[in-house]
Amino acid sequence: MATGKRAPAGAAVLRGDITVAIRNAVMKELAEVGYGRLSIEAVARRAGVGKTAIYRRWGNKLEMVLEIVSDVAERAVPLPDTGTFAGDLRLLLMIASKALQHRMASQIIPDLMAEAARNPQIAETLQRALHTHQHAVGDKLVGQAIARGELPADADPDVAVDLILGPLYWRVAVARTPIDDDYLEKLAVAVTHALRGGRSAG
Repeated sequence: MATGKRAPAGAAVLRGDITVAIRNAVMKELAEVGYGRLSIEAVARRAGVGKTAIYRRWGNKLEMVLEIVSDVAERAVPLPDTGTFAGDLRLLLMIASKALQHRMASQIIPDLMAEAARNPQIAETLQRALHTHQHAVGDKLVGQAIARGELPADADPDVAVDLILGPLYWRVAVARTPIDDDYLEKLAVAVTHALRGGRSAG
């Protein structure tokens, strides 16, 4: 599947500000109407450009959406070394919960998950982007903790990410339950306990 931008020909220079406007318009359309009802015409109208500006960059709706959503999904979550696993974990939980509760994300993610069940291209693209990103986050979070002696050497980075993001996604996308600081604190304790193999957190 080709998702790369087309090379401009002649005067058809791909201006960066137009590309940004189109990308923003796509995300807003996805949040408001979903993938099924999203159209090139509506995106162009929202971005204030002609349809030709979109077709110079992407061949069709699917190609456009997959590239833009992949770029968003692959953006690195800032995870500085706070000095402790507890600090790193709480920071990641805060960042992830805010991102998932963002108005656009809370609408777009469930819609794309539903589309992925019907469209193998969407499923493959989302799986690849999310797996690469989540694996990197898990490796850093758990790797730092193992190096400090805070987690056992066999702590699994992928399990860590599942334990962190799974409950957050469930509350935001399925149960539609608010996430507050108290819940994040309880989740941090539960994740720490699980990754330490049930050993005391002391």
